[in-house]
Amino acid sequence: MGLTSRRRAFLAVVVSLPLGYIYLFVTLHLVINLARQSRDHLVVCSHGTLHSLDRFNGCGEGFLGPGASLHVGYVWLELLVMTAVVVAAAYGFARWVTWPVRQIADTISRFGPTSLGLRLRVTGPRDETRRLSEEIDAMLDRLADGYEAQRRFASNASHELRTPLATQRALIEVSLSSALTPEQLELLSRQLLATNERNERIVDGLLTLAETEGGLMANAPLRLDQIVGETVEFLRSAAKEREVEIETVLDPVTVIGERPLLERLANNLLSNAIKYNYSGGSVTATVTRDGAFTVVNTGPEIAPEQMAGLFEPFRRGSGERLDHGGGVGLGLTIARSIATAHGAAIDARANPGGGLTITVRLPPA
Repeated sequence: MGLTSRRRAFLAVVVSLPLGYIYLFVTLHLVINLARQSRDHLVVCSHGTLHSLDRFNGCGEGFLGPGASLHVGYVWLELLVMTAVVVAAAYGFARWVTWPVRQIADTISRFGPTSLGLRLRVTGPRDETRRLSEEIDAMLDRLADGYEAQRRFASNASHELRTPLATQRALIEVSLSSALTPEQLELLSRQLLATNERNERIVDGLLTLAETEGGLMANAPLRLDQIVGETVEFLRSAAKEREVEIETVLDPVTVIGERPLLERLANNLLSNAIKYNYSGGSVTATVTRDGAFTVVNTGPEIAPEQMAGLFEPFRRGSGERLDHGGGVGLGLTIARSIATAHGAAIDARANPGGGLTITVRLPPA
């Protein structure tokens, strides 16, 4: 059975105390012996001056003789040897006690982008050191997940931007290869404009994600029900075009946050609810007094395996990353980032008959 850190420290103290007592006893004994030997080698002259018995030539010329000097040298040598032994023992005990901590430090020093799977995985009795190791392993898991998510995000973003840029290049090459009729030129221009608008949406989404990752720029009391109500009115025309009915249940509630980001949050959730719906469907937006903002929409059923990656970047309602028919795939990712920046929790669940229920729980002011 391994020794816990507490037992190591206890054993070190138990062993160190007797060594300390022995060191003090021997040191005191040597000092007393030195004093006695020095006294035995000295005599007092008539006027009170101490003189050596080994070499005494009269009052005023006494000093410690060769025997006393040699004995003093031996005493000092013994003291130095004892001190060195005690210091070496104390240093050894200190390294022995801190050995688990040094193991943790050595493992952490090797952690990096090329060794994301490195973990401490300490076994043995549960003590403070093992608990620290488990917490560090959990932290390394989160770091590895975050690093992998950033790597996937960068890879997906580069791919998403490369595709429309390649489309633009092909369209321009077509326009330069031969003379175009006015109808062909108009079609080409519309395609280029649509591709450019999509690039702008991707860049805008990436900038919003970068902004929310850095936290809020401003904090102010805001009426969440009013923000959601204004967003609903703004999107009613788009819902009407898709023959989707929007209903609202908005209780007054004040939250602390940044207005443009909360407006973007409401717009993303409601736009997605309208976009991924069917003709004759419905969207219900609810705000409660405890700061919960819920969007429920009808629509196609979502497979359970798609729910895990719903908030991942460049994922769309169809579950395909390269499905360009419905936006750029950053709506829910941005919504999650905005919610996190406001200290809110966001979750999504599939409705039994199809569609989604997304809830954002913002702390009320």
